[in-house]
Amino acid sequence: MMLSKHNNAKYAFLYMFSLVALLFVALGTGQVFFHGITKYVSDVLTTYPNSWMELSTAISFLIISIPIYFYLAYYLNKSLKNGELDKDAAIRRWLVYFILFVSSVVAVVWLIVTINNYLDGELALRFMLKAATAIIISGIIFSYYFYDIRRDKIKDKDVVVRTFFIGTLIITVGALVFSFFFVETPKEARARKHDSIILDHFTQLDSAVNTFYTKTDRLPNSLEEALTESPYLNLATFKDPNSGKGYEYKKIDASTYELCAEFMTDNRNPENQRTYAYADRWPHESGYRCLKQKALDFNNADQGGLKPIR
Repeated sequence: MMLSKHNNAKYAFLYMFSLVALLFVALGTGQVFFHGITKYVSDVLTTYPNSWMELSTAISFLIISIPIYFYLAYYLNKSLKNGELDKDAAIRRWLVYFILFVSSVVAVVWLIVTINNYLDGELALRFMLKAATAIIISGIIFSYYFYDIRRDKIKDKDVVVRTFFIGTLIITVGALVFSFFFVETPKEARARKHDSIILDHFTQLDSAVNTFYTKTDRLPNSLEEALTESPYLNLATFKDPNSGKGYEYKKIDASTYELCAEFMTDNRNPENQRTYAYADRWPHESGYRCLKQKALDFNNADQGGLKPIR
């Protein structure tokens, strides 16, 4: 059966679109399992998720791409069955081989990154589980499309195609469901971002206090006074981004002070890995907390790095 130019363009679009959806499904599924491995296989030397994709991004990939990919796979297979698309059509063969090529390249890059993480010190068990995940996902994709391009005839009830369809649907939807057991809720993510902004403000204010202390050999009486030596600070730095309430500043002694604010999370929890950059510097519980710091004279190199007072 010869395809018309109209059908050539149509099926070229459908195969290319299915390739994009397939990549999103594969990467999203893999990253969900990678995050699960990172969470449940603990490694004391890893303080943050060793993954290039946020879990929320992987979930978004799956929610959007799963229905798109499986609908396109169903439609293309149906077109083959009813004869609208010839299994030996040049456009189909070229695009299926192109899908195999792109999938193979992605799989190789995926394994290279996984091996690189292992050589960089990742726990061996994590490496083996992640490598197995990448190999299994890549193997399923490659074996299906390799079978699809080499099958002799299109059957009304092809057991291999049906098994692939049902099996991959279970795996991908299962990955999506699995992700909800350890992903942050939107409310939790917003609370974390709120606290991160406060700690970023505290870091900037601490720098202003240290600059003032270095130049005057005393603590400022207020944060506004510290601003005289650090005019680069934005006024938004002095208040809670959510409530608009100004941060409380307290002098404890000649060189020690506190900054106080209302926090929504507890960044001392080892599960809260995304705030690791601030956890040692500004440890806090949820609620209204005052975080103590000792001013640093920048001219005195013997004082060492900045450290919280507990």
